Amino acid sequence: MKIQILISKNSWANKYKKVIKKNLRSFSKNIFFANNHKKLKKKYEICVLFSYFNFIEKKFLKFSKYNLILHESDLPKDRGMSPISWQILKGMKVLTFCILEAGNKIDNGKIYFKKKVKINENKIFSEIKEIQFANNLYLIEKFLKYYKKFNKAPKAKEQKGKPTYLKLRTPSDSKLNINKSIKSQFNLLRICDNETYPSFFNYKNHKFFIKLYKKK
Repeated sequence: MKIQILISKNSWANKYKKVIKKNLRSFSKNIFFANNHKKLKKKYEICVLFSYFNFIEKKFLKFSKYNLILHESDLPKDRGMSPISWQILKGMKVLTFCILEAGNKIDNGKIYFKKKVKINENKIFSEIKEIQFANNLYLIEKFLKYYKKFNKAPKAKEQKGKPTYLKLRTPSDSKLNINKSIKSQFNLLRICDNETYPSFFNYKNHKFFIKLYKKK
């Protein structure tokens, strides 16, 4: 089995490459990582879009037999970008993790597996990403175990219901309101990346950053 994995250059998932390779070694000795879909190789069985932010043209999807997308919402609700962050901002505590086939539109493909995951309200960004990684890896391994045993993909189900869409979060979405309490904005504080897009506020013509850490 030949597996290639797409992870964007600026993705949080890059630091997990070694772990991914180690965990998938039992399924394949041929694991190729790429940060651009134009670098994908032909004649691969599996392509995993682990954390990839760009649109992929149809011709590149043909390079692999199956193109798997990992998405963290109860599809077809909340298709699009940063689903975990947007859902935590809504106050959701139980999220749905999905592995699905790449479709002809954003996150509209058939779903292979779903998994419900509880994210405690005291988890901050680094911990949330660890949960995201662990459960995404679980779904990949579940698909690959089935494929290895039966030499085919598990049965996938069409999405049902009216889809909703999420916009891409930008650094400006990390802005705090100084007239509101920390408690009322804690969900925003805990989904901000301290390095890439820390929370901030403007006061007296200056921009101030706040970085959130948890005492161990």
